[in-house]
Amino acid sequence: MQGAGGMRFHSPAYLRVLREVCDEHDVLLVFDEIATGFGRTGQLFAAGHAGVSPDVMCVGKALTGGYLTLRRRCAPRGWRRHLERRRAGPGARTDVHGQPARLGGRLRVRGPAAGPGLELEVKRIGAGLRRGRRRPPGTGVRDVRVLGAIGVVQLDHEVDMGAATRAAVREGVWLRPFRDLVYTMPPYVTGDDDVARICRAVAPRRRRAEMTILW
Repeated sequence: MQGAGGMRFHSPAYLRVLREVCDEHDVLLVFDEIATGFGRTGQLFAAGHAGVSPDVMCVGKALTGGYLTLRRRCAPRGWRRHLERRRAGPGARTDVHGQPARLGGRLRVRGPAAGPGLELEVKRIGAGLRRGRRRPPGTGVRDVRVLGAIGVVQLDHEVDMGAATRAAVREGVWLRPFRDLVYTMPPYVTGDDDVARICRAVAPRRRRAEMTILW
């Protein structure tokens, strides 16, 4: 899943090809799982859909349950030493992803993301997003897609940010559309009623003249 690149979903086969090509040419393979990790796409990590492992994996966001800004770069011991040396040498910032955070104590992730119910919670939210979507004819909707606990509406025009925000807030929901996209990535503790509320916010049913964003 591409995040800021357009919230596009791609075949897992693409990751397998990347793994094969990198192995063939002895190239380092890095997976950015900042937004997709910890179950968001339906697997613990998106790499699991393809059954492959990267040489380096970048994770964050869900690592703290959203309470703190924290990123972590995971790699085998030999690669970690190599990356640390690069950070101390010329061009050190070329391999830094995000802003570091140092914690004085041990960080523990709580809730469904750390327990056996993770997969069930993601499936439940995904099912709710699918139930709530609508695609009326002639509303300017180009595509609607759901992957795991990610829901995306792509329009055939730029989102009117002011109208989109007002429509969502009327339903008690805060969304962050960008370009031609309205998307949602609900926390795993989001109940079914709140998932339905989010869907109503994406597809307002009020005055038709204001229906600028619809499933």
